[in-house]
Amino acid sequence: MATHPAPDTPAAPGEPAGPAQAPPVRHRWRNLATLTGSTAVDSTEGNILGTLFPTVAAALGLSNGHLGTITAAGKLASAPAGPLWTWLAARTSRKTVLVATSLLGGAFGIASGLSQDFWSLLVLNTLMAASLVGGSPVANALIMDSFSDRDRGRAISYFYGAAAGIGSFMGPVLGLFTLDENGWRLGLMAMGAVAVLAGLAQWALVRDPGIGASEPQLADLDRRERGPEKASLRAILGLFRVPSYTVMMVSRLLSGHLLIPVYGVTFLATERGFDNATAAVVLAPFGIGYIVGTLGGGELVKRLDTALPDRGRVWYIQAAQLLFAGFAFAATQADLGGIGFYAALWALMGATQGMNPPVNRPIVSSVIPPHLRGQAMAVFITVFETIGWAAFSLGAGRLADSIGLQAVFLWVLVALMAANAAVLGILHLTYPRDVARVKAELDRRRAEAVGTAPHRAEDA
Repeated sequence: MATHPAPDTPAAPGEPAGPAQAPPVRHRWRNLATLTGSTAVDSTEGNILGTLFPTVAAALGLSNGHLGTITAAGKLASAPAGPLWTWLAARTSRKTVLVATSLLGGAFGIASGLSQDFWSLLVLNTLMAASLVGGSPVANALIMDSFSDRDRGRAISYFYGAAAGIGSFMGPVLGLFTLDENGWRLGLMAMGAVAVLAGLAQWALVRDPGIGASEPQLADLDRRERGPEKASLRAILGLFRVPSYTVMMVSRLLSGHLLIPVYGVTFLATERGFDNATAAVVLAPFGIGYIVGTLGGGELVKRLDTALPDRGRVWYIQAAQLLFAGFAFAATQADLGGIGFYAALWALMGATQGMNPPVNRPIVSSVIPPHLRGQAMAVFITVFETIGWAAFSLGAGRLADSIGLQAVFLWVLVALMAANAAVLGILHLTYPRDVARVKAELDRRRAEAVGTAPHRAEDA
């Protein structure tokens, strides 16, 4: 049994209390910086085909429908791959999985640059997607264990804001490869090589603090006493007994803004007549807007947590969906002329899309105990998000060939996002109760760990 520091707050009768706030986790900022860089690379590589596709289509004789099929196949392969990678992380180590996903994804990315037809590009892109997807839920869970609840919104805002910013500036650079008819091959291979380097950086720099390291009730316990991560099918299915988590999963299926990274550049090229390189320019302001929205959102969520405990996060996430729908309507439903107008509106869409990560990840973490967060993030990010990606990408590609991307954007980016805001309103009823349940569960786990409460076999 480990020696426990004296608690900072009085204990309830018969129950030991943990510190009021867990001490800062060692290496948390180095972990965050390393994971941010690797995630930026993985995300850019995962979305690179959308940036280069007009040139790829010309070289291989493809259409918007082919892009939808390739993107959908990658997302569908990612749905089972994400939980499997997280299961492997529980059986080996989170660091091992982070490194392996980047190395494999980079290797398949390099190989995709040698594709000679649609089928080889489809297979290699699908394998790349299934590899890269494992890094995101594992990285999110590791960050949640590195930062306390009150700092998670800010940490996640740095994580996604910086990753998106790096990726957005890489987008226009990658667009330059399209100035040559075979430059897309060099672009795919270059990003694959960078992903391999990112994997090596994670191997050298990441330090896993362990499950529950940032929780006040568990921080002063050793890793054995905190317990292992749960990665069974029963545990995964049990997540859906948490009402707020289920609402967040449904919301993920309604997140129409996921379509912008796939078809945004193609929309400007095919519907508004810009060449590929010029259309890719909007990726930079989109990324800048995303950074502003994410970083500003992290600070705003922290203030709302103080002013409106429990429900402030809900009002915030609803507002983010409605604002995106409004800006998307302005950006896609009229011909605005020069690329500068589109760049400004893409920046606003980026800002409102960027408002989501600082709140949706902390909401999920607040209603799920730390031993289940890895799988919760895997289901959230790699199952429901990827199903949404696949449905939007495949459906939009097919519909775009018949009714055009502008009409598709009206229904998916505008109407569906408004419906999403309405569904998220259910959290006003469920979220406060679910947060209280997690706190009670952590208090019970601490009591068991220090030997003052009877041990229950089912929690072993």
